[in-house]
Amino acid sequence: MEFFHEPKIDWMGKKWYFIALSLPLLVLGLFSIAVHRGLVYGIDFRGGTEVAVKFAHDTKPDAIRNQLDQHGLHGATLQQIGAQADHEVIIGLDLKTTASSDALDAGKRAIVDALSGMYGAAPAGKIDFNNTSPQALADKLITADPLQLAIKGSEAADKSYHDLADALIKFKNSPPQSGLITDLKQLQAVPGVTPAVISLLDSNYYLSSFAVRDTQVVGPKVGGDLRRQALYVTLAGLGAMLVYIWFRFELIYGVAAVIATFHDVLITLGIFSLLNWVGYPGTEITLTVIAALLTLVGYSMNDTIVVFDRIRENVHLSKREDLYTLVNRSINQTLSRTLLTSGLTFLAVLSLFLFGGEVIHGFALVLVVGVIIGTYSSIAIASPVLVFWQQRAGGRGSAGVKARAFEREPVGARR
Repeated sequence: MEFFHEPKIDWMGKKWYFIALSLPLLVLGLFSIAVHRGLVYGIDFRGGTEVAVKFAHDTKPDAIRNQLDQHGLHGATLQQIGAQADHEVIIGLDLKTTASSDALDAGKRAIVDALSGMYGAAPAGKIDFNNTSPQALADKLITADPLQLAIKGSEAADKSYHDLADALIKFKNSPPQSGLITDLKQLQAVPGVTPAVISLLDSNYYLSSFAVRDTQVVGPKVGGDLRRQALYVTLAGLGAMLVYIWFRFELIYGVAAVIATFHDVLITLGIFSLLNWVGYPGTEITLTVIAALLTLVGYSMNDTIVVFDRIRENVHLSKREDLYTLVNRSINQTLSRTLLTSGLTFLAVLSLFLFGGEVIHGFALVLVVGVIIGTYSSIAIASPVLVFWQQRAGGRGSAGVKARAFEREPVGARR
């Protein structure tokens, strides 16, 4: 399938337009990173406590932040997740607030205590059912023994009450409750729950207007290790690809491909920094974003290799033609394939971005940007670098560079 029949676009003649497009993007991105004094990392890398909270009613971010400030939790980050009707917010405390790795888990308890004050004082002697744990609930059931199971033996009673506590918490966390019980009588739908159990819960528990849905705690050492490992993995991937292309093609091919890939990664990171600067959600650097960057590296390199392989094939067939013309022809010959592959890939990652939800939002955003930038760089960055290098190698005054500089026989070529 071909979108274009023998296009004759002078890509190399437009290299200054490409430079005029890439340079501002690189400069703006690097400026944003410099203003931020580095990239804006998620909890994965900077360390801290991140708590996902679901509220029963719409709660303004300013009200949440003021409540946290009153309890000494300054500098917390707030991010709404899901639809606005879900009333779910992620609250993050970095290491400057949680102070040490030993205090990280206390960050969750501090957030829960602070939010509890938003809805008045808790009833004396009662526990918040919406934020209790299965173990704490099981201990309460075992102590009170509302089902009179102790006569069967303590071991059998303990197991039964643990199973019942797990069932109650599972019911609370499953739709449509999604973590919030508004009436303890709702728990009558759980198998094994009797009026005696409901009476016990009513006497010992109250229902708050929020629930902690998830907690992520990362210590400072783990965060630092993850940052270093992410950098090493990315550099190792680029180095391995350079060696492969050096062996498979020529050294300059590998250098040009790595320069184009660095270009893609730097522009993508710069766009992330700019979006974070203007308050766009989901643009912190997390483990899923690093995974997407590595995917981008592989995609961009593959797209570049397709063009380079056609250049090498044409060099072998037309040894007396200058490289400038050969590169233009090679890009034009692969243009339909490039647009078809990149277009379909873009539609797939765009679907992930639009419908994949908040969890993979950063991952999908990297790929949406990366597919566009990676396709662009294989034509507008890697190929001009290749031509520029060989023009310098062939002499500054030469009108064209002869293809004999690339005469290495393609692997598997017919004799």
